[in-house]
Amino acid sequence: MSTTQEILGERGKQYGKFLDRAEVTQALKLVISCGLTRRGKTLAPDQAEALDMICNKVGRIVNGDADYADSWVDIAGYARLVADRLEADAAGPAPGMAVTP
Repeated sequence: MSTTQEILGERGKQYGKFLDRAEVTQALKLVISCGLTRRGKTLAPDQAEALDMICNKVGRIVNGDADYADSWVDIAGYARLVADRLEADAAGPAPGMAVTP
């Protein structure tokens, strides 16, 4: 079983120093937050969370190993989760499903 220090050491090799990654990630989140505020926009919880996670993954890519495919796959996955929900919402309820107000 790995110790916390061992896990952190492995993650540091993959993603770089946590403080450096956090700096990139927080800057990205600030840009998004300011952009939404200036435009008077809000996001659904899944949209906001997906963007937070995408910023985290971008921070890892910028700060760590940009050739680590899993980070890119994760970004696509978070975007797909939101797109799937939006597409389902646009399609409306499935045939035979009751709609309650």
